[in-house]
Amino acid sequence: MPSHRRTAGLLASIAAVFAAAVPPAAAGDGSDHVVMRFETEKTFVMYNADAGAEASNSDFHVPVFVERDKEGTPARNVRVVVDASGLKGVARLGDNGMCEAQGPVYTCKYGDLQNGDGESYDPLVLLGVDGVKPGDSGTVTYTATADNAAAITGTTRMTVGGPTLSAPGQETAVSALAPGKPAQVTPRLANNTRFPAGQGVALQVNVSQGLTLTPRYSNCFYSGPSPTSAWCTFPTVAAPGAAYRTSAPLPYTVTAPKTLSGEVTYTWSSDPHRPAGHTTRGTGAPLTLLRTAAHRGFDDSHGRVKVTTTVQADYEPLTATVRGRVGDTVSVKLGVRNLGPGRPSGDVGGFEVVPPEGTTVTSIPFTFEDTDGKWACDRPAKPGGAFVCDLNRDVFWPASDGTTSVVFRFRIDRQVPGAKGTIRVRNPFDRTPGNDTAVIPLHASPAPPYRKPAVLVPTALAAVATVTGIALYRRRRYAKV
Repeated sequence: MPSHRRTAGLLASIAAVFAAAVPPAAAGDGSDHVVMRFETEKTFVMYNADAGAEASNSDFHVPVFVERDKEGTPARNVRVVVDASGLKGVARLGDNGMCEAQGPVYTCKYGDLQNGDGESYDPLVLLGVDGVKPGDSGTVTYTATADNAAAITGTTRMTVGGPTLSAPGQETAVSALAPGKPAQVTPRLANNTRFPAGQGVALQVNVSQGLTLTPRYSNCFYSGPSPTSAWCTFPTVAAPGAAYRTSAPLPYTVTAPKTLSGEVTYTWSSDPHRPAGHTTRGTGAPLTLLRTAAHRGFDDSHGRVKVTTTVQADYEPLTATVRGRVGDTVSVKLGVRNLGPGRPSGDVGGFEVVPPEGTTVTSIPFTFEDTDGKWACDRPAKPGGAFVCDLNRDVFWPASDGTTSVVFRFRIDRQVPGAKGTIRVRNPFDRTPGNDTAVIPLHASPAPPYRKPAVLVPTALAAVATVTGIALYRRRRYAKV
């Protein structure tokens, strides 16, 4: 056999061997570049030991993402199997209906995940167990598979936390705080459990929009240079039955000039873990904890301080005249005008309308979510009472010019010389009462002749008499013929 034929045969044999060893990839399945990833927590606190069997937590999330690439191929038919058998003795398992459960194993069908997007399921409910201690733990493992991507696995250490640290709930409110003027909050806590906080404690303080914390203490991390949140850690082992307060207050300031009100809240944790976004460290001396008398009455998860400022939202009535003829039904726009400088966002108040004598309000029509309604305001329980319009209702929308109004439909029943209704506005931030009330005048003209009963009846009788007379005349005339 010629040498070139032997060489060709040998190459063909080698190619056949490689072809048999490496199976061909399915055309277009994307398995060479579709990559999934978990974004789960490495450690998860299931519940606090002092809660025992009463604890319940359904916030364990298993998010799956697809790495973004230029092809844009989705991961197809994604399935996640979660094995919670490692929690025996530290948690009981409940089913929240998202995934198929077989004992401690949950199978979740995520479907197709688009390139760059993700999906998250909460596969199980974690229920507490009596007799556990802080630090007791187990593991949960999970595996994600897809038709066109390599399988991925993950593990989370599930721990029993605690103890639960309590705060006083609603504290004394701060009122008449001027913009730019600082105020202070001194957080307090109580450990009313049988467990010590062996890892120390952490404090998180948050202020609402328009308020800003002062970044002061070196053991506190703040959410930026003009922070609305602070997270502070203390090495203090909070003993069972003990209570504490911070050694110094945390200052805050009203920084937005139109802020009407706000709130300062704080919480304590015995499982210190710095939240995301707290990157600015205070430069002053560290804040410490001072022990105080026991506070068995502390049974809230938060401390809260309501803040009201010296800023007001001055409302004045938006009024108009009821004008028309007796018998007419006319439309009149009534409401409020906010003269500022603040704009209420919570309780925005409302207005009340007493119609002028001689009129009847037949409707206050409105449209909400493509549904027409007849009464945007509450009608009075007794005749002569006020219609109450609550601006906190979804049917009211403030306009860009600072007004909020609605159309009243008035029927003019009769002329009443000098008749006037009233409109009165209200909101908790209006401290200028002198312009809160206005009149709603009635200018009623006489009804046209065809509406007047005194005219209609004689006219009708005259018409009947005329027709009767003509008929009698014709009858007599024909009789003579």
